Amino acid sequence: MPKPPTLDDLRRYAVARTLFKPTTLARAIDKLGFVQADPIRAPARAQDLILRHRVTGYRAGDLERRYERLPIEEDAFVNYGFLPRRHLALMHPRTPKQAWTAATRRKAAEVLAFIREHGPTHPRAVEAHFAHGRRINAWGGSSLATTHLLDDMHYRGLLRVQRRDNGTRIYAAVEHPPADGGREARVARATALLDLIVRKYAPLPGSSLVYLTRLLRYGAPHLQAEARIALAAARERWQSATIEGIHWYWPVDENPRSRRWSVDEHVRLLAPFDPIVWDRRRFELLWGWTYRFEAYTPPAKRTLGYYALPLLWRDAVIGWANASVRDGRLAVTSHFVAGAPEDEAFRRELKDERDRLAKFVGL
Repeated sequence: MPKPPTLDDLRRYAVARTLFKPTTLARAIDKLGFVQADPIRAPARAQDLILRHRVTGYRAGDLERRYERLPIEEDAFVNYGFLPRRHLALMHPRTPKQAWTAATRRKAAEVLAFIREHGPTHPRAVEAHFAHGRRINAWGGSSLATTHLLDDMHYRGLLRVQRRDNGTRIYAAVEHPPADGGREARVARATALLDLIVRKYAPLPGSSLVYLTRLLRYGAPHLQAEARIALAAARERWQSATIEGIHWYWPVDENPRSRRWSVDEHVRLLAPFDPIVWDRRRFELLWGWTYRFEAYTPPAKRTLGYYALPLLWRDAVIGWANASVRDGRLAVTSHFVAGAPEDEAFRRELKDERDRLAKFVGL
């Protein structure tokens, strides 16, 4: 029986497997499988901060500028983000648990007919034609009912995002081919979605795999029973081992102890949703401290800052940084859990990473 990996092996593996050699934008998204999106810019959106480490010559906003020419889609998965178009067949046609009322179905049919007639459409054009009024949103504020209806139509697979104009989604009508409704085919789709999760977030503690399976109800609410069946076969489907009392999973064709997983001598400032740090359970197991995303935490209760970027050095996350653009200059403040490394290589790399970040945001 092969020797199980150590926690040190898992740390190196967790970093090296997702920081592959920079490639094209399309190939990077294909290798990642899913890129989580977030609208906050501090100093750039999360999707851009994720891709800059993995795409040659990437600049903030490249994804939005090039989206229409790429075989990718904005859609729901375990969160909202970008994924290769071929994965949509695993989740669509999507059947939400909450059915529309007759009135909403009628409004959606009218909007869909309007967009089919006019082609890719800005939400303002829909609102100007239909004047659906306003409604209370999920955060307690007021927003256009048209915005909510278009979001829901996109989620249910009636619309797709054709492109964005200054951050606003431009919608086009779409039809997803019918899926085999048989039990075996449904379990196969759920299993493929879990494969995508494991390949993206490995190595995964067992509790995190269960949590991500539950999050799959966002992208595939109609496959929840089948996802539980697929999860029950986890030990047979993926490689696994118990390390220091925690059971871990990773893809069957990867070996965390392999020499292929080598880390470089770079400092990297990571997005809060980067696959290296996304799983907060795993983060604490691998690096021994608690990282929090505090953008929605009241300022008086923040400990790391509004938008803390985890600071990776080699295969260790040793602290975090807060970055912002002030008067046309990038300001970066670094913080360390146990003090900054003393060696000159680290200081040089930290400066280079600040320079790379400034160039990335166009300064």
